[in-house]
Amino acid sequence: MERTLIVTPTYNERDNLEALVDGVFGVLPDAHILVVDDASPDGTGDLADDMASRDGRVHVMHRTGKLGLGTAYLAGFAWGLAREYEYIFEMDADLSHDPKYLPSFLEALDGGAGLVIGSRNIPGGDVEGWGPFRHFLSKGGSLYSRTILGLDVQDLTSGYKAFRRDVLEAIGLDDVGSEGYSFQIELTYRAVLRGFSVAEVPIVFVDRRAGQSKMSGNIFVEAVLRVLLLRWNALTGKLG
Repeated sequence: MERTLIVTPTYNERDNLEALVDGVFGVLPDAHILVVDDASPDGTGDLADDMASRDGRVHVMHRTGKLGLGTAYLAGFAWGLAREYEYIFEMDADLSHDPKYLPSFLEALDGGAGLVIGSRNIPGGDVEGWGPFRHFLSKGGSLYSRTILGLDVQDLTSGYKAFRRDVLEAIGLDDVGSEGYSFQIELTYRAVLRGFSVAEVPIVFVDRRAGQSKMSGNIFVEAVLRVLLLRWNALTGKLG
């Protein structure tokens, strides 16, 4: 198997972290996990350090505060690229992303995809535990973004992703300025603009079991505005 790294940002995920790590290693025993912890007050970082001391497949990056999901992933990507991992994943620590789908991601990458998205919006995909408003935000956000950006990707807001290293090297990570939903949209858009193929594999997303959701109205509004800016930058030659 190619060297695989799972990047999982954490902020107050102590109740979920061990279950996530056990789940990942249950299906991909040769993978490595990088926990990017934003100084969690609940001791998530301390727990991650303890796990890393007992298992060489677990690595920890400590940051000085709650600096945001997008920057956590960018820091994790840079860490993985510097260490020659071939496949680098995004995966939430809240157990909403079931590790059982990881082998399907790897199969798609091995089949030639540059970016693989865990999709809730294709046959076989679904969401459990959301109310109507969350469904509206997610599906509406994907439809709006597909329309503005001209992308044939059904789930643009999914945060369950896998990249080949050459994709991350090519898409200009230093120039990515998005957070939240728009971060996921921007990465996919940049990959498509550079000619990489995108595959979607169906997943059932289960709303988090413990802790608090990080979704907010501000994140949604930022995504709406960022999509317009991305399209404008592409049309004016500033992106692509």
